[in-house]
Amino acid sequence: MPRTHNNRLRALLQEADWSGAQLASALRTLAAEHGQRLACDRSTVSRWLAGTAPRPPAPELLLQALSRRLQRPVSAAEAGLSSAPATVPDLSWEADPLHRLTVLTRAETDPHIRHTLRTGTYNLAVPDVWRSGQTPSAGTRQRAPRTKGRAGHAEAEEMRTMARVFAEAAQLHGPGHVRSALAAYLSRDVTRCLHAPATEKARRRLLVGSAQLALMFGGMCADGGAEALAQHYQHTAAQLASEAGDASTFAIALRAMSTHAHDMGHHTPAVLHLAERAADAARAADGAVGAYAQAQLAVMQAHHNGRAALKALTAAERLHEQVPSAAPGPFDHYPAAALHYQRAQTLATLGDTAGANRALTTSLRLRAPTDRQGATLTRARLAESCLAQGRLDTALAHWHRFLDAYPVLHSSRVARRLGAMRRLLHPHRRHHATAQLLARAVALG
Repeated sequence: MPRTHNNRLRALLQEADWSGAQLASALRTLAAEHGQRLACDRSTVSRWLAGTAPRPPAPELLLQALSRRLQRPVSAAEAGLSSAPATVPDLSWEADPLHRLTVLTRAETDPHIRHTLRTGTYNLAVPDVWRSGQTPSAGTRQRAPRTKGRAGHAEAEEMRTMARVFAEAAQLHGPGHVRSALAAYLSRDVTRCLHAPATEKARRRLLVGSAQLALMFGGMCADGGAEALAQHYQHTAAQLASEAGDASTFAIALRAMSTHAHDMGHHTPAVLHLAERAADAARAADGAVGAYAQAQLAVMQAHHNGRAALKALTAAERLHEQVPSAAPGPFDHYPAAALHYQRAQTLATLGDTAGANRALTTSLRLRAPTDRQGATLTRARLAESCLAQGRLDTALAHWHRFLDAYPVLHSSRVARRLGAMRRLLHPHRRHHATAQLLARAVALG
């Protein structure tokens, strides 16, 4: 049977003003960004246009490349890739956020969909609506038929309590074991509440609570290396917060997206725009959220404009000083230790190694006893900074303390810092104290 030509893909190439060779080049570059190799040239694109279905991971890379080029989301259907493996139905940016959350949480119990989501491709294309200067306002979307039972302020308060419990458990023991419990809570309790009848005021509180829990789960996915899945939860959280008209949670969601991209090594203008948009949204929020957003803006600006980075850092510190003391909570408290950590990131990028080292030392000193993961990651970065300054003995002392905490933290981020320690110390492996530390690390697995 003759193949049907993919005229939809051809139309997108024309809209993008790309030749087949230019698309192939963009795909190879994009694959390299994700640590992949893609055999693709002009003849490969010609076969796709003739109707041959691209093989994974080409379909997702193709959609991402076109989305980035056209500055708008491009779906598989629009690109004529219906025969390509889809991620999960209706997870586009335009999809209803409640539907997205329901599909995502249910996927946690479906091995096939879960695997597809976790092996998906992270997308740097940013929806235009999140790059504008508009403040979120409560949505008026008509909901699907409600389930039986009602949900109200008590359920919203329960979500806040559960967020605090999950956050504290993740800080103490790492997100590895907490993630499955949070997934079950989102899938069973949270989505049920969102489908239940509620007053408009209660519904907004429920949307905010679910957005915050989705953000928390997205962070746990990112910790485990499921970058695309983390991004799905971040997008959903931003949409839920926007529908609730909650500027604080919306700003936190955009900030989380920028932080996630930065941690993956993306420092492009698109990621800077996310940080700027978060700072814009935070102007309608309280001072703690403003400081939180400005600190990430400083981290991102350091890759583009040093003066702007220091200005944002000063703004973050000023806002933080004005915040009254409050009971710690994952979404209404920005610890000074975290601010100093972002200060260290900013200064390190600007080349101020000594200043970054001082900021890391302050961050470590200010860490709460319950923030074991934060303290452990900060200590690892401090050890790396000390080694870069030629202070091997000090670095080894910090790494020994890092190994003290390592066995009780179930975190891929912490495990990656252990791998970094081994690589950095390899040139010093004949040094007696270094050899002892490396031997201890081997014993930990």
